Parts: sequence; C-alpha cells; structure tokens
Amino acid sequence: SNPQYLPNHLWAVDSVSGMHFRGSKRKVDYVLAYHYRKRLAQHQQGTSPPEPMNRADSMAVFSNGETRKGHLELQPDSGQHIPQEPLGAQVIELGPLDALEEEKRLQREEYEHNLVAAGLEIEKDAENKSQGLSFVRIHAPWQVLSREAELHKIKMPTKKMYAIKEEGGILKKLNEIWCKLTEPLQPQVPQENTKMKILQIVKGNEESYNSSFYCISTLIANNVYDAAYPLHDLLYQEWARYGVFYKFQPIDLIRKYFGEKIGLYFAWLGLYTEFLIPSSVVGIFVFLYGCITIESDIPSKEMCDQRNAFTMCPLCDKFCDYWNLSSACATARASHLFDNPATVFFSIFMALWATMFLEQWKRLQMRLSYFWDLTGLEEEEDEKDKLTWNDRIPGYAANCGLIFFMIMLTFSAVFGVIVYRITTAAALSFSTNETTRSNIRVTVTATAVIINLIVILILDEIYGAVAKWLTEIEVPKTEKAFEERLILKAFLLKFVNSYAPIFYVAFFKGRFVGRPGHYVYVFDGYRMEECAPGGCLMELCIQLSIIMLGKQLIQNNLFEIGIPKLKKLFRKLKDGRTELKEMNTNQSKDPQQWDLDYSLEPFTGLTPEYMEMIIQFGFVTLFVASFPLAPLFALLNNIIEVRLDAKKFVTELRRPDTVRAKDIGIWYNILSGIGKLSVIINAFVIAVTSDFIPRLMYQYAYSQNGTMHGFVNHTLSYFNVSHLKAGTQPENSPFAQDILFCRFKDYREPPWSPNQYEFSKQYWAVLSARLAFVILFQNLVMFLSVLVDWMIPDIPKDISEQIKKEKSVLVDFFLKEEHEKLKLIESFITRDKHKHKSGTKDQRSRAASFCQFNQSQKGSVASFSSQHTEV
Repeated sequence: SNPQYLPNHLWAVDSVSGMHFRGSKRKVDYVLAYHYRKRLAQHQQGTSPPEPMNRADSMAVFSNGETRKGHLELQPDSGQHIPQEPLGAQVIELGPLDALEEEKRLQREEYEHNLVAAGLEIEKDAENKSQGLSFVRIHAPWQVLSREAELHKIKMPTKKMYAIKEEGGILKKLNEIWCKLTEPLQPQVPQENTKMKILQIVKGNEESYNSSFYCISTLIANNVYDAAYPLHDLLYQEWARYGVFYKFQPIDLIRKYFGEKIGLYFAWLGLYTEFLIPSSVVGIFVFLYGCITIESDIPSKEMCDQRNAFTMCPLCDKFCDYWNLSSACATARASHLFDNPATVFFSIFMALWATMFLEQWKRLQMRLSYFWDLTGLEEEEDEKDKLTWNDRIPGYAANCGLIFFMIMLTFSAVFGVIVYRITTAAALSFSTNETTRSNIRVTVTATAVIINLIVILILDEIYGAVAKWLTEIEVPKTEKAFEERLILKAFLLKFVNSYAPIFYVAFFKGRFVGRPGHYVYVFDGYRMEECAPGGCLMELCIQLSIIMLGKQLIQNNLFEIGIPKLKKLFRKLKDGRTELKEMNTNQSKDPQQWDLDYSLEPFTGLTPEYMEMIIQFGFVTLFVASFPLAPLFALLNNIIEVRLDAKKFVTELRRPDTVRAKDIGIWYNILSGIGKLSVIINAFVIAVTSDFIPRLMYQYAYSQNGTMHGFVNHTLSYFNVSHLKAGTQPENSPFAQDILFCRFKDYREPPWSPNQYEFSKQYWAVLSARLAFVILFQNLVMFLSVLVDWMIPDIPKDISEQIKKEKSVLVDFFLKEEHEKLKLIESFITRDKHKHKSGTKDQRSRAASFCQFNQSQKGSVASFSSQHTEV
C-alpha cells in the first residue's frame, strides 16, 4: 500500500497539504478520530484565569523517535487558543457522563503514549472547544516499519535477480498476438516487470511481538475512538471511472493500494466477468435458435391451429367455462424460445463452463500468489483460551433454532404468494370483462413475481443482520472463524430466500393438482394452481429473469449507490450541526484529507460484495436451462459492477487496512458446491419441468411416422364431464349441452377404460425415461468435468518451474552467505592463533577461548552448508 508505487496522475488529492503533518514532510500513515467533551471548572472568587497558551503538557514526538515531556505542539485553529484550567480553580464533582469522558481521555492518553514508546510519531489537534471532533495523525518511520517487517516475517528483497522463463514456440507467438490485440484495453499504469524477479527472503527471528497496550478495535468498540483508518490516495483515473469500463483492471496497483485480500476479490471478479463473455455468446445463439425454429415447431403449430378442437376442462370451479387450447397459442410459442433441443446442449456447456472457470481461477490465484510472494504465507490461528463445548451450547442452540425459524419464514412467504395467486385467479375469474378474464394467467404471474421480489429484498436485509447477530453470540475466537461462520449463515439464509420461489415453480407447481373430479384444494373452493398448457418452463423463465434482474438493479446497484450516500449525508448533517454550535462566524477552515475521509462510510468487509456475486453465479448456473440469456444479463451487470465497486471503494468508503490473504477462502468452496449442484438441478429442469423427454419419447416410441405430428393429442387425457362433482360444473355455460368429454394435460386412462383415470403405461414409461435422463446427464457431465479438471493443472507449468528455480537460487544464495561467513571465521581463527603465540599470558588465554569458539562456529557453518548442498 506504499503510495510510491502509484503514478502521479492517479492521485486525486494534494499530497503536500492533505497527506502530511502540518508544516512537515512526514507523511500521515494512519489517523485516529474521536469526539471529546470537556468538563468546565468553577473559578473561585477573586481569581482570574492565566493567559491562554498554545502549548500543552503532553508527549512531544520528534523525527528521531525521541520523546520528551512538556513540548507537544498542538494544532490550534486559526486565531484560537487552548483554554487552560486556572490555578486555584475549584473543580465541581464529576457526574456520570464526566466520569466516563475522563476515563476515555485517560485511555486515549495511555494508548498514544504506547504508540510513541513503540517509535511512532503522532500529531494531535488542539481540543480548544467545549466539545467536538479531533484527530490524531500517525507517522511510521522507516526504522519502525523495518522492525515490524522482521517480527511479522515479511519477505525482504535482495540484490539477487533472476530471469523468468518464457513460453517458447507457438505459445509465445500467440501470446504476442494477444498482447497486441489487447493493448488498447490495458490501463495506462506502470506495468510490472514480468521478465525479471527479485529474490526475496524472510529476515527475522522466532520472537513473537506481544503488544502491551490496547487493541484499537477494542477502543473503537468502547467508543474511546470513533474511527481508525489510513488516508485515501484515490486510485481513480484508470480504474474507478465508468469511462474505462472496457479496460482491464490494474490488479497489481489495487493490491498495493488495498492489500492482497481486496486485490484477490477484484481479480476474481474480473476473471468471472471475462468468463461470462463466451457463455453469453452461446446463450444468445441458443435463444436465436429458438427464434429461428419457432415456425417449424410442430407442437406449437398444433396448439395454435383452431381447427383442432381441443376442448379443455375448466380452470376453476363454477365460474370458469370450458375453453379451447388454441387460446394458449402465444404461451406455447414463447415456451419454444427456451424449451428446445439446444437447451440440453447449453446446460452441458454451462456445467463444463463452471468447471473451467473454477480451474482457471485456481491457476490465476496461484500465479498471483507467486508474483505477490504469498506462496509461503501461512494463516496462524490462536489456539489458546478456546471456549469449551459447554460454553458454546447456548450459542449453537440459538443458532439452530433461529435459522430453522428463518427458513420457515421464507417458506411461509412463498406459501403466502401461492395463496395470493390462487385467490387472485379465482377473483379475476368472476369478472364480466372478457379482456380481464382472458389475461388472468399473465396478470397473476406478473404481480406474484413482483411481490416475490419485494419480499426477497426485505428478507435479505433482515437475514444479513440476523446472521451477524447469531455469529456474535457464538463467540468465535478468531477473526477468520467469525468471518467463515458469518458467511455460511448468511449464504444459507439468502440462498433459501432467493431460490425458494424458483424451486417451487420449477419442481412443485402443477405436480399436486389432482385431476378433474378429484382436485386438490388449498382452502374450501380454492384449487391448487396448474401450469400453463405449454408447461411451467415459461413461467420459470419469467420468475428467474424478474428476480435476477430486480436484485441486480435494485439491490446490487441502487442500494450500493444510494445507501452509502444517504449515510454520508446524515453523518455530514449531524457533524455539521455540532460544529456549527462551536464555530465562530468569522472562522473558516478548509477541510483536510482526514476530515474528508472521516465523512465516508466505514469499510465493513467483502462479504456483501462476494455474496451478491455468488447469488448471481447461482442464477447463471442453477436454472440456466430455463433462461439461456442469464449469462448475458449477468455480464452487462458485472461490467457496471466492477467500476461501481471500484468507485465505492475509493470515493464512498474509508480506506481499509491492508490484509494479506493467499486465497479467497471459503467462497471457493461455496462456488464449487454451486457448480456441482447446478448439474443436478439442470438435469431435473430438463427432465421434469420441460417437455424435452415427453417429446423424445413420443417421436421415437409412439409416433407412427417418427415425427412430432399428434404430440399434443398424445399428451392430453379425456374426462367425462358427467363425472364432475356437484357444485363444480360451469354455471351458465353455453357449451355445456354439447360437450361430453373435456381434455386435461396428463397421462391417464380414458373414462371408457376399466381403470379409468388411473396413470397410463405412457406415464410410467415417460417417468422412467425422465429418471434415466437425470442419471445419464449427471454422470456424463460429471465425467466431462473430471476430465477437464484432470487436463488443466492447478499450477501453471511456467509457475511450477519458476518456483523450483527460485528454491534453487535461494539455496545458492544461502550457501554463498555461509561460505562468506566461513571465510570470515577462518580469518578470525588465524588472527587468534597469531595472538595466542605473540601476546601476553592474559591475551593468549582469551585468544585461546575465542579460537575454540570460532572453531565450533566453523563446524556449525560447515554442517549447515553441507545440508543446503544436499537440498
């Protein structure tokens, strides 16, 4: 995060006035902010306060790190002085608020004293008001940074450099062509030297750095400080502008500015967005195939042909009349756009696409780990003071109970929308308006999906807060454990919330309806809803598209832009009112960078950013068989999302502390789980929800001429209208006297059969074919996925060879150093032997002991060298 790596044109602030100590060239590396409230003293009669001073008796910090008492230069505002407590002042008795404020002040003084003792340099604002906001600016000298780097075993660059092997032959040519083609897409930033690498070693000891003063996060939690943050050097011009949406991201600069953890997130988001390009192209071709073949689709033609007198059974009791199947022509034609043979190919392609994406991410992650020197990074867990099982039982019990309740709440919301659809459809069927009655299905579907979207958005916000609270009562010992448990809870709740309505339409709607004369009722007189004559796949497509686009537009974009701006506005108004009470009318002060950054929203972690992309990944992969355009809409959203996140990080959020991480953690496991689940779900969508298997069975098993002619008649069963229950027959129907049989979509025996209305042989044959397809599809895709995984190594070949070469160079480097030490020890031995012969008795005695010590050192160095030689 050192700004020396950033080119000048990427800075958006004046580095002299906004980033340094006042009147100094020392850079502000960190800022602490706090609100204070002074306790007023009562003056005794006859005494007057002394003259105001601009100095305070506190800790002064000098450039050499020395500290002295009584010479700290505070920073007064223009023309104002620091009021001092006069001699002889009579202090009033402390109230509860005064005592609390005094305790906070003492904790701040102790903490800042420890910072100074650790070698840091600080600059404080003068507390020259009765209450207000104050800042403590911290500068870390080079000596402190070097010491801490050794304690934390950060790799140190050496003078040794070595060449990085490049691919030869055709791969080199292809890489050169690719670089020339993508040159306009590269950001205008200094590029890393990819041909030479500096050898880096760990310099340090095994000592552990035990901090003797408070942790800053604890002080913030106790309201001793309000915030702690580094200052922004806004990386804006070549990354966060929407005008550079077509360019690659400057990942190396992002990593240096924000740290490896955030750098890996944007690298993952960039790769995911790039991989959406081929899937979007294939999805468009699948959609175009449906548009081109819609006129030649025989089942759609048969449904739309009004000469085919398919009289269908009423859709509701009493108030619904018999209707002709040709009235559902538009729905049938629209279903073919997504329910066609190309959908099966696209499902297989997307399963392999998910596997290739995960494999490519592992390779990119390994490459970044190598160039960012993260290959040896090990995450340490604090094993001390772990809570026992008895301590955790209350938290776990509350977790299980509340998570179960929240999942039931989601299912209740879905059931409520189902009841809405059923009752609304029944109510609209009473209408005397013919247009209203003819558009019942469209009206109910559209309004129900919008209600589902609103409920999902509301519950998402509730579930995020509940997941955080549940994780806190578990009391995880480490930050990593807290983050992983929070992610698992939030993902489980939001996954169920986002996909429950889609699962219902895909696998449950229309499956438990019953049949004419024996329908299943939710309430008295309200039947379970059925799928459209063309199947539920079209409704699944509508449900998926509206929820996906609505979440991306409202939650991922409007919320991300609007909520931080509103919070920033409220905070500014609140601080503005406080400052207005204390500010003189003739006083004006230009805000410094630390003032501007304080008004920004604090960084709360990457969980929301990952979560929205993981949920989107689920929309793209889980039900892609019903909506081939999902990757395209995800791509369009992500092109904006990358720059939106970039702008939010550099203009709306305080700059977070840099955190080192070697991978994206538990998110990779979640992605892998979604990829495997998508295979099973898409297999069932094709087999159960679409008409692909019934069409295939009819064409090759039941059709007399091997074509699809007669498919619609084959899927419709007969029902004798005289078998309708009393009170359920259509009232005032003009066709009742002329109709003996009505049709309904199912494979059942006709009324003239001995087993009337039982499932027919065709039903069991189609069901067997559906299950066989699921097994075949799943095993085929899994086999291809394993094959792709085997063919693509996790570690790129060039990186693997470079790691081996680096180890070899590292061994040579150590051997050279040990040989130099050996020569130095030999020279000491020669010198000591000379003193042993020519010196006094005392000198000869000391020389003999030094000689013996050096001989032992020589033996240990020689042993060390031989071990390295063997390595």
